[in-house]
Amino acid sequence: MSTLEQVTTSERADLLQTLRRHRGFLRQTVEGISDEQAATRTTVSELCLGGLIKHVAGTEERWMRFAVDGADGMRSTPIDWEEQFRMREGETLAGLLDEYARVAARTDDLVATLDLDSTHPLPVAPWFEPGASWSVRRVLLHIIAETAQHAGHADILREAIDGAKTMG
Repeated sequence: MSTLEQVTTSERADLLQTLRRHRGFLRQTVEGISDEQAATRTTVSELCLGGLIKHVAGTEERWMRFAVDGADGMRSTPIDWEEQFRMREGETLAGLLDEYARVAARTDDLVATLDLDSTHPLPVAPWFEPGASWSVRRVLLHIIAETAQHAGHADILREAIDGAKTMG
C-alpha cells in the first residue's frame, strides 16, 4: 500500500469515526423517550427532538447528494424549511431514526468510494460565498459539524424533558 493510500484510508476512517461518534450522541439523546416527548418543544424555539433527527438526516442526505451530483443533486428534493424541524402527524421517532440509519449507511458507503478532492460549485444562496466550490472532504466536515451542533441542541431539549443528559 502506498503512502498516499494509507493517508487516504486513514483520513476516511477518521472522518467516518468522527461522524459516527456524533451521530451516536444524537441517537443516545432520544433513547427511551416517547413519540409525544420527541415532538415536544421544550424551549421558545421550534425545535423538538424528533425534528432535529429529521433535520440532521435530511441535511446529511442533501449534502451527500451534492457530493455526488453537485448543486443539482442537492436541489433534487425541495426543502420545507419549517417542517424539517417538526414531527408531522403520523411520524414516529422510530421511523425517523430508521430513516436516519438509512441515510447514514448511504453516506458511509459513499465515503468509502468518493474522491475526497472532487469539488462542485456551491448552489447560489445568500449564505454561500458567490462562486465558491466545496470538495467532498469539506462536505463531510460540514456534515460532522452540523451533526455535532445539533447533538448539543438535542441534549438541551432532552434535559428540559426529563433531566437526562447525553454527557456529564
